[in-house]
Amino acid sequence: MKKAELVAEVAQSTGLNQKDAAKAVDATFGAIIDAMKGGDEVRIANFGVFAVTDRPESQGRDPRSGEAITIKAARVPKFRAGKPLKDALNG
Repeated sequence: MKKAELVAEVAQSTGLNQKDAAKAVDATFGAIIDAMKGGDEVRIANFGVFAVTDRPESQGRDPRSGEAITIKAARVPKFRAGKPLKDALNG
């Protein structure tokens, strides 16, 4: 599902027009991103948890040359699905 399809689904299920539904979807994603930037977890009941973890610097290999390289430390997003979401997907 692409963002435009998500907006259309939100518009249909809420009775909003496409423009207002797009604003709602953008606001939701923006709020999640802002919270994660601040290091907070976003817990959505019956869905899951969005969180940020710190990946430490590590050593790797350049696949073309085989030369050792350093992979920079980074903050990475994680998602843990909640039990109701897992149950919905698995029957």
